[in-house]
Amino acid sequence: MTPPVITALYAALCAFIVLALAVRVIIMRYRTRTGIGDGGDSRLARAIRIHGNAIEYVPIALVLLLVAEFNGARPTLLHGCGIVLVSARIAHAAGLVRSAGASVGRAIGVAGTVGVIAVLGVIDLAAFVR
Repeated sequence: MTPPVITALYAALCAFIVLALAVRVIIMRYRTRTGIGDGGDSRLARAIRIHGNAIEYVPIALVLLLVAEFNGARPTLLHGCGIVLVSARIAHAAGLVRSAGASVGRAIGVAGTVGVIAVLGVIDLAAFVR
């Protein structure tokens, strides 16, 4: 069995994104002297949600990518999904850093992340059916 090197690449890139978002929360907690919760600080609350959103969506996307890779999906498809996922997560975070409301970055992030999960879900389901 070939090691899942494509998933490893995108898992590592997503890990760096999640770590950057976590460090941002840690720094903001230190500056606001907030141990638990957001202490009523709207910027900290937004930073916590940006990080939380990544934690909610990235793992399922990576599991689906891993399963697709193990099931022999084409490398170009895997890389396409990985690139969209990483780009979407960066766009989502950037969009929310700038505004708590609607933004282009947030819309791209949501659409890209949901799209990748949907595509990989179909691919993984098709692998089961065949």
